[in-house]
Amino acid sequence: MPLWKKYHIANSIQDALSALTETQGNSRIISGGTDLLLDMQQGRHPAVHTLVDVTRIEEMNSLEVQGEQLFIGAAVPLNEIIASQIVFVLAQALVEACSLIGGPQVRNTATLGGNVGHALPAADGTIALLALGADAQIASPDGMRNISLEKFFISPGRSCLNPQQEFIVGFRIPIIKPDSASAFQRVMRPQGVAIAILNMGIWLKRVGDEIENIRIAIGPGGPVPMRATTTEDYLRAKKINQNTIATTKELLNSETKFRTSPHRSSADYRHHLCGVLLEKVLLTAWSRSQSP
Repeated sequence: MPLWKKYHIANSIQDALSALTETQGNSRIISGGTDLLLDMQQGRHPAVHTLVDVTRIEEMNSLEVQGEQLFIGAAVPLNEIIASQIVFVLAQALVEACSLIGGPQVRNTATLGGNVGHALPAADGTIALLALGADAQIASPDGMRNISLEKFFISPGRSCLNPQQEFIVGFRIPIIKPDSASAFQRVMRPQGVAIAILNMGIWLKRVGDEIENIRIAIGPGGPVPMRATTTEDYLRAKKINQNTIATTKELLNSETKFRTSPHRSSADYRHHLCGVLLEKVLLTAWSRSQSP
């Protein structure tokens, strides 16, 4: 049985929307296809009538500063993000996260839009974007809208999008301010299975020797990619020292909801790693935030 009947290469956002909504059967957006095609081949996603290819849409391949935001199109391959000096300067956590997704061949094809759209709670690109305060730009028959990534996810593998009518055009990341920085790290299984036991992204802004503002994203710390807002609240106006770090570890572990997974690790091991990872990522972001 074929996995799809029709393959449509869209040349504009409106063309893609028309192909997506007017097909007689079910349809799906495709760009890199590294998640979707594998899911279809392995029976985790049903066959579709129409695949709508968005790789030739100009807006979705854009990577540029637009006013006070960095815009990254949903169809930009991960390796282009990794190689971008603009992204390195303005969103270093995202470069670090994208560098850990798959291998070199996968990153040549896979896209940030697919990583987020798959809606997994430990997707590396998603966790970095969440820490960076990104919005997703969504195209639908009613027009374009922006939605915070914090409101984008509903449950594992499910987002707020209607896949028959809507798709991600790109991501908007606030331009980094002076004395602010970001960092991302992941702990994964050593046997070559490229799934995260735990990953974390942090963005922070400092004033002198205190944290003025901070965002901490972690996965999988629950059914959806999560912000550790209670821990963030504690850290604001705090100085970085061993007492602060110790209290932060306790708060973060109480805020997350780890579970035991046969494919990843036990909940107890994740709780142990959570504190270790927090200290590393927090101190890295703190060090980077210092003015030269």
